[in-house]
Amino acid sequence: MKSNKLGKGRFTAKAATAVIVGSVALGLTACSQTEAGYKNSAAISKADVLAAQKAWGDGIVAIGDVYEEGGDYAARASEHISSLYSYGKSEVLFKPTLASDQQFRDSFGGALSYFVGGEIEEDKGFAIKPWSKVRFGEQQIITDSDSAVAMGNYFFTPEGASDEVKVEFTFGYVRDEDGNLRINVHHSSLPHSG
Repeated sequence: MKSNKLGKGRFTAKAATAVIVGSVALGLTACSQTEAGYKNSAAISKADVLAAQKAWGDGIVAIGDVYEEGGDYAARASEHISSLYSYGKSEVLFKPTLASDQQFRDSFGGALSYFVGGEIEEDKGFAIKPWSKVRFGEQQIITDSDSAVAMGNYFFTPEGASDEVKVEFTFGYVRDEDGNLRINVHHSSLPHSG
């Protein structure tokens, strides 16, 4: 493995990755403990993260279903964001997949616009495409007593199609004051195609 010399020690790519991932986990822990003031001591497990991911994917499909049925899809998307994200409880770092002009969504309204269109001109409504299935695939999950981070691939199947769209993700989770898992980091991007 190629490494660079730093002072008298050696610095490897593996060590750099460990430092970055550790810093993210520490940052999520600090945010969950100080920014939000959460006191819930129940450790977040991998099973908790997987359940939160399933709820997120099912919610994206449900928003599209309500849209297709002519229902109040914006209300369904609001419910999705309110129940799964940490907006209004702590800061949220959200970088949606298809956002390019306004890449980061630090408000509830910005997230809602991304999912259903409206507030931000570039938004076409990611969740109202619609999708028939969202599947989380290969990933790594790091858990801490009161935070977790997951990174990997998730796959979206468009309604009426069989081919999946592969997307890369990073989600950060904290517990709220009621013990519910909340997303406080969500970064999503399409894989490099070059």
